[in-house]
Amino acid sequence: MLGLVVFLFSFTSKRNEKRKIAAIKVFFVGENNLFVKEETVNKLLIENMSNPLAIEKDKLDLNKLERKLNSNAMIEESDVFVSVDGVLKAVVKQKTPVARVVNDFESFYIDYKGGKMPLSDNFTARVPLVSGNINSKNEAKLAQLFCAIYEDDFLKKNIIAIQVLPNASLKMFNRNYDYQIDFGSMMNFETKFKNYKAFFQKAVLDSTLYKYKKIDLRFTKQVVCTK
Repeated sequence: MLGLVVFLFSFTSKRNEKRKIAAIKVFFVGENNLFVKEETVNKLLIENMSNPLAIEKDKLDLNKLERKLNSNAMIEESDVFVSVDGVLKAVVKQKTPVARVVNDFESFYIDYKGGKMPLSDNFTARVPLVSGNINSKNEAKLAQLFCAIYEDDFLKKNIIAIQVLPNASLKMFNRNYDYQIDFGSMMNFETKFKNYKAFFQKAVLDSTLYKYKKIDLRFTKQVVCTK
């Protein structure tokens, strides 16, 4: 009986390995599924298989297919596998942009992990526009600041642009009001954002926000306003 079970299992496994790919299906996970189309992922998979619907399951190099998908500048990670019924499935997570850098030479996104991400022909992310002096010394800290804005519903809706000045201080601009925010350096930026949110919630109640030209957040224990 044991020998029969082993024989049947071996026979079934071999037969399953020789089964040809029946179809290709792509699944997107997460919120950001607009930058890469399903057709693009399909094309990347097909280009790396000589005849996808004629190839046997045991001839597939799934790791190679995953590496190919992950090399795409819009994709954060992927998982490629073959289901029991012979369908090649690719589960794809796209990158999350948190800011868009604009300068005289190029324009690109900064993703959630601090990496560089190209613009997409399919979709434009609603993230702050960043200009000014961005370099290897400040890019990591800036990425943390961009993520803090992205993760906060209030800041995400209100901060539309950030200028990095030559002295490394920041100026920010609000969506609905004309004042500029003198943010200062990135030191203690969490506290500065907390101060700004507390000030905004109070000032919006008495309608004084329209009177200000500048909101100064450089001092972590106070907010200074200029009319």
